[in-house]
Amino acid sequence: MGNSYAGQLRTIRFEEVLHNSIEASLRSNTVVPRPVFSQLYLETEQPLTHDGRTENDDEDDEDGSESNSPPIPYQMKPPPEGCCTTDGFCQAGRDLRLSSLASDPFDVPTGFMLVGVKSPSLPETLLVCAVDHRFLPDERGHNALLGFSGNCMGCGEKGFRYFTEFSNHINLKLSTQPKKQKHLKYHLFRNNQGLLVQGAPIFWRGHAGPHVDPPVLTQIADVPPALANGNHAVPSSITQPPLNQSGPGRPSATGPPANAGPPKKRHKGWSPESSANSLPESAVKTPPSSSTLTAIPVSSVISSGARPETAVPLSSPQGSSTPISPPELSVTIPDQLLHTCRLQPVIFKGHGPLPQLTGNVSEVLVSSLLQSCYLSSQTLPRVYQHYGPSPIQPLSTEMQILLTVYYLVQLGPDQVPLIEDLEQIFMRSWRESHLSEIRQYQQPQTAATQGRHYGIETLSTLPGLPQHLSLPPQSQQPLTPSQLPWLAQLAASSCGEGVVVVGEQITSLAQGIQQTFSRLKEGRLENTNYVVIIVTAPGQETQSCVIVTGKHQCRALAESMYSPSEGLKEINHQLSTGVAQELIHYCNCLGQDGDLDSLLDSATVDSNEQSPMSSSQESAEDKSLKSRHSPKDVQKPKDSQIQGSKDSPSTKEGASSPKDTCSEYSVDWREVRPIQLAVARKLLSHVCAIADSSTQNLDLGSFDRVSFLILVPPSEVTFQQTVLHLWSSGVLQELGGLDQECLSQQEAERYVVKMDQSAQIRIDNLIQEAHRNSYTLYILVHDHAHRDINIESCSSSDSSLGLVDKLLNSRQVRDAPNILILHVTSFPFALQTQYTRISPYNEIHWPSAFSNDVDLYHERTRYFGVSELLESTRSGSSLPLMRCDSSFESMASALEERFPKLHSAVIRTTVLIQHYCVALMAASGRIGGSHNLHKHTSVETLEIVQSLLTAAQQCPAHHGHMVLLRIPSLALAAWAHRRLSRVRRQLGLEESFEIITGNPNQALTIGQNFTDQIKTWLKIQEADWVPRTYLELEALPCILILSGAEPLGESLPRSLKYCDLRVISCSYLQRTTLEQELGLAAYLVKAESRPPHNPGPGSDQLESDAEKLSSTDNEEEEGQENGDSPLSSSQQLRSGPDSGGSDPFPAQSTTSPNVQKRIIDTIKSPSPSQTQNQPHPLSQPVLCPQPVLHHQTLPHVQGHSQPQQMSQLQSQPQFQNQSLCQPNSQLNTQTSSQHQSLSNMQIPHSQPQLLPPTQSRRQHSKSTSSGSLSPRASSPHLSCSWARGVSRPPSVLLPRALYDIITASDSSGLPRCTTFLPHMSVAWASSFRPLLSKMMTCTEQSLYYRQWTVPRSYHMDCSNRTEGRSDNFHPRRLLLSGPPQVGKTGAYLHFLGILSRMLIRLMEVDIYDEEDINYSAQAEGVQYHPSNSRWPNPDIMKTIHFDYTIHDPKYDDISSVYCPEYKPSANRNPKRQEDVYLRRRTSRIKLSKYAAYNTYHHCEQCHQYLGFNPRYQMYESTLHAFTFTHLLLGEEIQLYFIIPKSKEHYFSFSNPGGQLESMRLPLTSDWSPDCIKSPIFTPTTGRHEHGLFNLYHAMDGASHLHILVVKEYEMAVYKKYWPNHIMLVLPTVFNGAGIGAAHFLIKELSYHNLELERSRRLEGGGPAGDVWPFIILADDSCVMWNAVDLDTRSGAVEHAVSLKQVLQHMEACPDLVQYGLCGIRKWSSRGLTGNPRREPFFRGHLHDFLLLNVDRSQNVQYDQNRFTCHDVDFTLRLHSAGLLVCRFNSFSVMKKQIAIGGYRTFIIKTKMTDVPTSVGPSQYVCAPDSKHLFLATPAQLLLEKYLQHTSQKLFPLSTKNYAHPVLSVDCYLNLGPEVTVCFVSSRPHSVNISTTGLLFSGLLLCFADSFVTAGFLKKFTFLQGATLCVIGADRSSLRQTVGRLELEEEWRFRLSDEFQTANAKEDRPLFFLTGKHI
Repeated sequence: MGNSYAGQLRTIRFEEVLHNSIEASLRSNTVVPRPVFSQLYLETEQPLTHDGRTENDDEDDEDGSESNSPPIPYQMKPPPEGCCTTDGFCQAGRDLRLSSLASDPFDVPTGFMLVGVKSPSLPETLLVCAVDHRFLPDERGHNALLGFSGNCMGCGEKGFRYFTEFSNHINLKLSTQPKKQKHLKYHLFRNNQGLLVQGAPIFWRGHAGPHVDPPVLTQIADVPPALANGNHAVPSSITQPPLNQSGPGRPSATGPPANAGPPKKRHKGWSPESSANSLPESAVKTPPSSSTLTAIPVSSVISSGARPETAVPLSSPQGSSTPISPPELSVTIPDQLLHTCRLQPVIFKGHGPLPQLTGNVSEVLVSSLLQSCYLSSQTLPRVYQHYGPSPIQPLSTEMQILLTVYYLVQLGPDQVPLIEDLEQIFMRSWRESHLSEIRQYQQPQTAATQGRHYGIETLSTLPGLPQHLSLPPQSQQPLTPSQLPWLAQLAASSCGEGVVVVGEQITSLAQGIQQTFSRLKEGRLENTNYVVIIVTAPGQETQSCVIVTGKHQCRALAESMYSPSEGLKEINHQLSTGVAQELIHYCNCLGQDGDLDSLLDSATVDSNEQSPMSSSQESAEDKSLKSRHSPKDVQKPKDSQIQGSKDSPSTKEGASSPKDTCSEYSVDWREVRPIQLAVARKLLSHVCAIADSSTQNLDLGSFDRVSFLILVPPSEVTFQQTVLHLWSSGVLQELGGLDQECLSQQEAERYVVKMDQSAQIRIDNLIQEAHRNSYTLYILVHDHAHRDINIESCSSSDSSLGLVDKLLNSRQVRDAPNILILHVTSFPFALQTQYTRISPYNEIHWPSAFSNDVDLYHERTRYFGVSELLESTRSGSSLPLMRCDSSFESMASALEERFPKLHSAVIRTTVLIQHYCVALMAASGRIGGSHNLHKHTSVETLEIVQSLLTAAQQCPAHHGHMVLLRIPSLALAAWAHRRLSRVRRQLGLEESFEIITGNPNQALTIGQNFTDQIKTWLKIQEADWVPRTYLELEALPCILILSGAEPLGESLPRSLKYCDLRVISCSYLQRTTLEQELGLAAYLVKAESRPPHNPGPGSDQLESDAEKLSSTDNEEEEGQENGDSPLSSSQQLRSGPDSGGSDPFPAQSTTSPNVQKRIIDTIKSPSPSQTQNQPHPLSQPVLCPQPVLHHQTLPHVQGHSQPQQMSQLQSQPQFQNQSLCQPNSQLNTQTSSQHQSLSNMQIPHSQPQLLPPTQSRRQHSKSTSSGSLSPRASSPHLSCSWARGVSRPPSVLLPRALYDIITASDSSGLPRCTTFLPHMSVAWASSFRPLLSKMMTCTEQSLYYRQWTVPRSYHMDCSNRTEGRSDNFHPRRLLLSGPPQVGKTGAYLHFLGILSRMLIRLMEVDIYDEEDINYSAQAEGVQYHPSNSRWPNPDIMKTIHFDYTIHDPKYDDISSVYCPEYKPSANRNPKRQEDVYLRRRTSRIKLSKYAAYNTYHHCEQCHQYLGFNPRYQMYESTLHAFTFTHLLLGEEIQLYFIIPKSKEHYFSFSNPGGQLESMRLPLTSDWSPDCIKSPIFTPTTGRHEHGLFNLYHAMDGASHLHILVVKEYEMAVYKKYWPNHIMLVLPTVFNGAGIGAAHFLIKELSYHNLELERSRRLEGGGPAGDVWPFIILADDSCVMWNAVDLDTRSGAVEHAVSLKQVLQHMEACPDLVQYGLCGIRKWSSRGLTGNPRREPFFRGHLHDFLLLNVDRSQNVQYDQNRFTCHDVDFTLRLHSAGLLVCRFNSFSVMKKQIAIGGYRTFIIKTKMTDVPTSVGPSQYVCAPDSKHLFLATPAQLLLEKYLQHTSQKLFPLSTKNYAHPVLSVDCYLNLGPEVTVCFVSSRPHSVNISTTGLLFSGLLLCFADSFVTAGFLKKFTFLQGATLCVIGADRSSLRQTVGRLELEEEWRFRLSDEFQTANAKEDRPLFFLTGKHI
């Protein structure tokens, strides 16, 4: 054999390795030699030591001795004088550090290797030396010659023969004897860059670190350089291990080497059996055909036929030059193959075409899974193809085959090959061989995406993947086809007959397959699991296939090739045809113990008589009954013997009596938790984000109500459960305004629909309703959204598949603007593909309730889900909540071999139900000799049944537990129900617990007596009430048999204690499938009972029930940790059905069956002496051996624990028997006279330390760890078993295969199952994907799946890319994902409620609702106009006194205007803080259909009006300058108009140049029902988003001219938000001006425009005076308008009207041109106040909404300098000019509270900084020429604010003195609310109040013009000491005014009375002078 390969293997090293391998096998205590090459790719991972360090860490380990004596002191030889002694340098002074020598070239002699030496003084680096390889160990730690031979690589000195001498030379400076094993640590090798780097550790035997079993440490391989495949060459040097080594809980799919043999010196705990028994059974299963991992056949289909396989295109591998010839030979399958071999072989297609199969083809299965994996692994992603000829090549065919053989070799005997594991092995090999190239291609991507692009990871690891793949030298030879068969055979030789390679003697696949069938038929492959056939003919491509011949593997693969539905059909077929009857009969036979049915029949005969018990048992029973009803015996322990229905009181009677109620029972599934509120708000914010986006996909502002429909899976219980949640949530009352009492639960069913054929009509009706009601927002909630994602073509009349696609993805739903879809699921992965319809921004993930152990939501409950279940398996200090049942597994496996044709689900279910039946018989105590029954059931099952039967006895109200039995097949579930019901009936246990079938197609049915019991607990009075959901079964003792192919969202009650998943399918390994089954056990536990990692003695975890017989396969060996402590003694004593905690005797599958059986028999069958000493009821057969063996756990290797050693088991029992059995037997002797069982034991006083008396029994622990035995727990009525149970999650029992998979984890710590394909309807986009990371958030996981998965051809999203949409995401589709049972239903129901409230809130606005102020009680009640007058009469209006008093409540903090008729009330409104909007009274008013809107409103009708419609081009606007001269300003004013194209018809332009000439105005005589004549001007600042400029609805479609008046610096932003509005841009000088300037310019511009229009009309021949002279000045917060109707019965009634109606009414007033100013009332909920209540018109101040006659008011201007009270000032001057002012009281305007922007928001700040500082009003002015802090605020504003806040100091006589006001000439200024101002006009012929006899307390002259003369002022009389205040623009004008008005005659001035505003000179401060009246 060696000679034939002499040409290729050109190295003597290979022969040496081969020799060493043979020698090692001869030394080994096992038969099978280990392959030389398996270490290349399939090394075991390095287990960690207990302190977390790897075995080969750099610390100085022990030298193999177990002695703990201190090391012998060592005195180093002193160095020669004058030599170098520096650390890191040799004595010759040359540097030896690896960091310094990495790039230096070395001349290494032949046979020598570069080695890294560890120096204790230089821990951070290695020293380089060369050592003869003969003195170093091989990869197994063998064959190192004694002694040393080395060279110094610094100075080059050679020939060191002793390591002591060498260590002195390199200055190691050791304190102990130098040993090469301690200090020669690492091999060194050169990487691709030629740098010398640290490689793999040198494997010295005995230096692996403490507590580690040596056989698992063989890591290093020396391999021949010839084994290479291009860039996949195998390194000849030792490789460096990756940094991410596995932890103690890390399983390895590669077993430890079986031939390593014992070490020279045994480590602690090493046993001879450990080599054989430490092979971990890694979780390996094959996914179904639908989960083929390939990116090539994305649309792969399941081919027809009884056994589907994935159809994969048979293309030749990349790089093939020779075409593969078609198969010329066929293979005949032998007859009776299945009958003879009792298996159905599975042929995996590999490379090349498979020959045609003939003959009995039904007995062979063909799968293309492996072929798909090969093809996918050879398809490089595009990223490596964009750079031209790439050095990156895929794996070669030969390397794939060799890696496949390696993978099969390391599989355990019960493991099934998992294609995903093999794929990851391929990927790891490929990545490691192209490390530098991959990094080169990844760098630009990573930089561009900042780590968010999930590129290819380079060091991802998986269990079973090779850990020592390093970069091979590029010069090595590729692996050739001729080498492949021999290397494969060499690799397979290590596992004996487990893997057979056929390759050297065959010439075709057909020959190899035929040969395999022959050997199989002859029985020569009895111990072979896999046959690998390799054909390597010269000149042709390599061909291969794999034939699976292991019985277990063949069965698992065959069943995985069924689709889930086909598997269930096959089960139904086997049951219906009676094939399973033989199995059932076989299981019924209990061997020597008789037949199950006959035993049951005997129990039935005896059930009418007393149970067969001894007299002592009867007395115990009587005592327990007495203790239940005798108050003085309450403290006596209760017997947990299950009473027959005849003997025990009925549960109804017990529950209804007052003393038999349970105070701890409470049901709270209706409450909404804080985290649910948070999720509901997140949902709402996402909906608002859709509405706020510029895409206009959702217009929330246009909806006034919410309607919804919840789509649930076709499960009756899920349907009723959702209805129950909906009905009790109050959402329907909120949405419909219904009372809770009026709403029945049946009415709620209208809003929930099952996704079956009936859903079609309901959704069609909703679509039609949505089309009709465009103002209603419809929410389609698709719950359990991962269930039906099939394409519509899959739907049929009898199937609900494809309905979601048909209904929710229809065009009607997609295009309806008022339908929003919310997908809700616990497993969103199938909806997160490359073709998904849901935007990643529309995903809402359930938040974590804890961050860094801080409770974020202060929940009373804590979620316990899948990740917490997995954590419990790794905790190591307690019994895991999730475990598997090895005795059940061994029984099922034996029967699977006996019945090869039966489906494993049939066998496993039959065995499981048999176990339950036997356990019921044993626990009931009704079967004679029931102690013999224990060996016919598993301990786990017995524990479950005993807990079920005894739990209800511990509570006075008979509260108990639920046991969930998950049986997917409906037929098997029905059979199980019948079987268990019959056993229950025959045992007389009908009253003890209920058996329920959970069929998704049927309603929940339970017995009437149990219904009455639940009604009593829930206090339900309705006679016909029945439970419809599992939640309502809270605390009912029952077995729920949950059937159906998958769980359909059914929530389970908190009384669920056991989740028995032992018969779920292990064939469909997708993440969704696994997690939704585990999700059944998800649970909300009490927050205070958070699982501790190391619970102390106080955790009241356990009850005193001794029937606790738990069998688990994965408990840590606790006896070594705490077996000696007093606490552990109590732990040994306790056991009980409620403990969920400790494990009396875990049966271990890795132990030999004989040992296991012997131990279990010992436990179950006590010795005669024990039985004599301890009489006990038949229901408690387990005595002292149970606690004795409690901590003597058998060794077992699981994914979460390190291998436990058999020697410990052999050394411990003697000690534990003495320490633990004595108290136990002592207790039993004490209690034997009373015949109490172990469950009734009380703690003796001699051991008080076992139980701290202060321990509270409410301190529950959820971790199911052992705790103390509580005396209260052993009392009969002080503790409810249900109440204890709600603080603990349920225990989960899993099949062995799934348990191994789920508890395994990958390199990142993620559970193994998370790396599986997420769903069977999707496929991986590429094999070249990174692995999921544990650090990924839910969002990052979503992005991962969106990048790396694609939908299959039957997935509903598969066509989403081809619909021609530029955006694949549906804009109104959300996805809510959260773990199962966490409360998603409550969250989305609450979301519906707050969404409805928000829409109502959006339809409501805060309206200022303030009562008019300053109405005098003595106001006269004269009626001037009739109440129903439509328009005012000018003549009558002139007779109405002008009301000087200000009534607008927004001005309650300004100076009142003196009016002789007004008598102020004593309680004048107090001064309030200015500009605090929130302090003003508002009311929430729903918007009418005539409301004005801001920029957030965009309904369909408004799109064109706003210019935002995406279907139209954005409206173009042009900028036009408009210049006019104003005499008052003395200069030209230039304004700018921004006019959209669509509005140009409102303007006239010059003909040749297109210059803006004027704004067109209608004639007075014009009238149109759809037109408003008056231009509307709205000055605004700071409110581009919130200003109410959308008047489309307010105008009711009428044509109108609306102009926004904006400041120049805000022009751009207003134009952006309102592109279709006309803008009037104020000049730059007005950027800092107030509202007065805006109104001044509007009025002056309008008058100038009126003149221009008159001229234009004259030129056109029309009458000049007929042009319409009115404009509207509207505030930007006017939102709605109302009109008053006079009703004879109810008086005045206000209703909403359009602005169009208001304006048209006012414009139609007959004598409107006689009025200077008109307005309307401000709305108040109190209506009209005082006298104006009856008067329809009012003459007084007007505000906010004005109709101004610019013609008549030509000579009265707004004060352009004013910031405040400008409208009061203007109205007073207008009235004094003799113009009529009229307010229409029949109309009112509502003003919205807008807290942003506006002309009142001016910040007074200093010039030094832009940060607002607190500047008091006294600092607003200063003395002229003083050094003062100047302010960056307009001078006029400072003056107004100063006068407002300091007038009581300025005018002291005027304060609160209404009879003596301050005289203000020609202007009104606010002097504060305590000062009254009397306004007079100096203009000739002006209208003023009579001031005769009035004494003024002050005089205010502000910019007095020439009309103010000295003679005019002499008309007025002033009080002595009255204050004068003269205001001017500068100091000189002040002096001129004083001189011109002769003020010094009557007023006294002082130099200190002159002031200026605190402005800098360049800001033009204002000056004022004060004086006192003489």
